[in-house]
Amino acid sequence: MLAALTFNTAENLPVGLLRLMSEDLRVSLSAVGLLVTGYGVTVAIASVPIAHVVRAVPRRYVLMGLLAALVVSSLVAALAPSYWLLLVARLLTALAQALFWAVMGPVAVGLFAPEFRGRVVGALSVAGSLALVFGVPAGTWLGQKSTWQVPIAMLAALGLVSLVTIAVLLPTSRPEEEPAAYATDPDAWRFGTVLAAGTLSATGAFTGYTYIVTFLGDVSGFSPRAVSILFVVFGVACLAGVSITGAFLDRFPQTALATAVTTQAVGMLGLYAYGAHPVAAVMFLTLMGGALGPVFMTTQNAMLHYAPGRTDIALAANSGAYNVGIAAGAALGGLVLPLADVRSTFLAGGLLTVGSCVALLGEAPIPFRDYEHDRLVAASGRISAGPVIQR
Repeated sequence: MLAALTFNTAENLPVGLLRLMSEDLRVSLSAVGLLVTGYGVTVAIASVPIAHVVRAVPRRYVLMGLLAALVVSSLVAALAPSYWLLLVARLLTALAQALFWAVMGPVAVGLFAPEFRGRVVGALSVAGSLALVFGVPAGTWLGQKSTWQVPIAMLAALGLVSLVTIAVLLPTSRPEEEPAAYATDPDAWRFGTVLAAGTLSATGAFTGYTYIVTFLGDVSGFSPRAVSILFVVFGVACLAGVSITGAFLDRFPQTALATAVTTQAVGMLGLYAYGAHPVAAVMFLTLMGGALGPVFMTTQNAMLHYAPGRTDIALAANSGAYNVGIAAGAALGGLVLPLADVRSTFLAGGLLTVGSCVALLGEAPIPFRDYEHDRLVAASGRISAGPVIQR
């Protein structure tokens, strides 16, 4: 969880330090923005290839390597005398994060019984969501009180704590022997359906969210100070959505995914239709925030159910597809903006999210799995089907 918080903070921290970094490095704001854009593109491109390269390496060693890369790249970034060295350090962190979610998910859930796996995915997602609610605001405040290098160096310290913990406590085993190395109900059709729905949902969300500051100012009429407060509201809603969804993820995995995507669609279309009214804008922004985190979390959980092969490869594919959706959404919003207005970006994003809902209609229901019964059967060597029958 600490590593998840650290990686997600590292990904988004330049957003809060944008002006400080621009002035200190003597580069434009758009150049500093590339530190975030390039990060996301790297994760999108590298996730699956890197997962394939290390598929035979014990997960303990892989996680140690990823966290070591996070520590080193954060230190290099904090000490970088030039923009280009900082960019290289950021891309190294992105390469580590590209594999982190693919490996961490199966390792973490594999430490628990199958009926608790959804809650474990939820715990990791809560930690990741804390980056927006706590990590980035705290790093921004620290950077403003000192220099932008200080919060980035703090990421190295947090990564080192995770690295030592993994090195000391995590058992070493072959990847294919991990308890969650393979899905509980492999299904290529369901896997493809969830992957497509998640990509559409991410594209829709970031078609509008990329331009949320402009929307809240120009359409809803909020002041810059109020917009800053609404960002906190959005982050808290995201954290609450992940926490609530995680509690029900094991019992209702399909319903959780469909509910998250539908809530996002309602939030975005509501902002398009009623965003000019401040109260309605806050309400629909909260709905959108409450859905954004759970969508990714529920698709990650679905990979553990449906992956037709190894779950780490499936999770890497899902992470890569989601980041493709983020980049595609930002680009699509940029195309819509000059042709119409900022409200139209939320209409386009909402319609894409509706398309994600439609894609999920093709997903067959998950058969109920009584894990407690499975354990009793394994322990007793018999099954119950009318009279007791020996296995």
